[in-house]
Amino acid sequence: MTAPTTTTYDQLKKKQSDLIRKALEGSIFIADHSADLPAALTSGADGKLLALPPGYEDVGWVDKGDGATWSRSVDTSEVDSWGAVEPTRTDITKQTDGLKFTAQETKRKTLELYEGLNLSGVTPDATTGEVRFDRPARPSTRYFRAFGLFVDGVGADAIYVAKLAPKATVTDTGEQKWSDGDDPVGYDVTLTAKYDDDAKTAMRFFFGGPGWKALLADMGFTAAPPAGG
Repeated sequence: MTAPTTTTYDQLKKKQSDLIRKALEGSIFIADHSADLPAALTSGADGKLLALPPGYEDVGWVDKGDGATWSRSVDTSEVDSWGAVEPTRTDITKQTDGLKFTAQETKRKTLELYEGLNLSGVTPDATTGEVRFDRPARPSTRYFRAFGLFVDGVGADAIYVAKLAPKATVTDTGEQKWSDGDDPVGYDVTLTAKYDDDAKTAMRFFFGGPGWKALLADMGFTAAPPAGG
């Protein structure tokens, strides 16, 4: 038997502060469910950000306190067995992903999300510019593609992180407060991700950018060799 090798904690530990990410700035893009799916986040050896397919609109400024809050909940079913002090089998029975944010800009897209309506057919009054619409007695369920993106670092150190819910629907809205305080009129919405037949998933994750590429080995990823290499 080989004798155990001794070491110290200083030799064992590996703490890398350059792997701590912060969402310095970001956006939430919403598109109709009929829009094309983003195929990738970046392109080229320099990891430049790719444009989104047509139809994705930035909801604009969102409340700083919550930013874009992504949630995930998992329900399980457990089997208890005679003589065992812990479950002998655990199965995942339900998994739910969500996105919550409070939009601060009043425009068609935020009104559609918050009110659960399709306003494409609403035409402002030709004389006054007034916009008017009603909530139907039984609103229909609308599905969207929700793409959240944040950037950390600049230039050659830029890192892009994104999440895509290819089929999301608004499942909750918060109260809307009208006052002359510091907070603007907001549109607090929660979207829940559903499995999408086109994407074959309910959630897709993207990590890229020149700063990300430079840290691949430190993060534990082995980069694929260049094509033709």
